[in-house]
Amino acid sequence: MKLLYGTGFRLNEALNLRVKDIDFAQNQITVRDTKGNESRVTMLPESVAEELKIHLQSVKIIHNQDLEKGYGSVYLPYALEKICEGKIRLDLAICVPFW
Repeated sequence: MKLLYGTGFRLNEALNLRVKDIDFAQNQITVRDTKGNESRVTMLPESVAEELKIHLQSVKIIHNQDLEKGYGSVYLPYALEKICEGKIRLDLAICVPFW
């Protein structure tokens, strides 16, 4: 709720927010596919930033535990699975470099 009020997000914008859209170094959030199908950048309120970092750390732990148990993956079409195999981690039906 703090994020909605602090950034001026519309509800759908907040629901579609991804981790990669948050820039803690610049205190900015990239809002994609907004009303009018354009992207924009808005501020990340300092009052929310620390809580958000803590939340993301706890979610990352849960995600890693799920991956260890064999969960957290998605179905990929055969061709895409072959392209991504062995080189990179599969995440959310797209190929993402494993860092």
